[in-house]
Amino acid sequence: MTTLLYGRPPAVFDPPGAATQTSPLIPGATALESVAEGSVDEIMIYAPPGVLERRYTLALALKALKPGGRLDVMAPKDKGGSRLKKELEAFGAEVGESAKAHHRRCVVIKGDGLTGLDAAIEAGAPRLVPGLEAWSQPGVFAWDRIDPGSALLAQTLPPLKGAGADLGCGYGALATVALRSPAVTTLRLYDLDRRAVEMARRNVEDARVTIEQADVRTLPTEGDLDFIVTNPPFHDGGAEDKRLGQTFIRQAAGMLKKGGTLWLVANRHLPYEAELNEAFKRVRMVADTGGYKVFEAVK
Repeated sequence: MTTLLYGRPPAVFDPPGAATQTSPLIPGATALESVAEGSVDEIMIYAPPGVLERRYTLALALKALKPGGRLDVMAPKDKGGSRLKKELEAFGAEVGESAKAHHRRCVVIKGDGLTGLDAAIEAGAPRLVPGLEAWSQPGVFAWDRIDPGSALLAQTLPPLKGAGADLGCGYGALATVALRSPAVTTLRLYDLDRRAVEMARRNVEDARVTIEQADVRTLPTEGDLDFIVTNPPFHDGGAEDKRLGQTFIRQAAGMLKKGGTLWLVANRHLPYEAELNEAFKRVRMVADTGGYKVFEAVK
């Protein structure tokens, strides 16, 4: 029996232990897009909150299932769970729905007459975004717009030099700015999201660049970099978690050589100053506007 798992459902839903993981947010996972149509017996999905991303995932899953295969999908009520039943019914599926642990759970046995799958897949697929002039995909951070925090950091950055890294690179917006300096010798791009990494590979074509899907929190800290740029995430599983940014700061300090510089942007309300001052020799707030703050921190 072939079983797939997408994401990390709460233990109360008894996620299958022997399943193949397909979430783009888990390094090493199999891409759901690569699964052959009609080849899977069971799929459990912890559905993403974005509408286009969620419908894309559901449509891919329904295509991957064998006739008679079972789709088991759940989401928090306030993050798409209340819409799951209607979205699945819109594909022509018969849906059994239940509520548990502040989630909605829907079960579908794949039958005939499914409709609209290709349209949902097309709507959630990678595309060259008009106005952004970059490849992106629903589900990637700020996928169809220029994030104002990243824009502020881009405006603030001086010409960089030496070996650097972009932690949480997204589709590559900050990397493109950093690489404008010919004095940059190498730039490593890291992101947890496989889709972001794939988009960055399309958008950042430069011989100085390497791009890797990785969890920044577990990267080696070899102390060999001259600079780091980052707009760190502060949500984990949909909930705000200031520890993410604090961990990015500690990781950056470990990755930089003595005298190396971290350029970081953050929402104004996030408490990063203490972590910066503890990890770095000199810290300066370079900008504070529009609800964001930019720091220069020298190791």
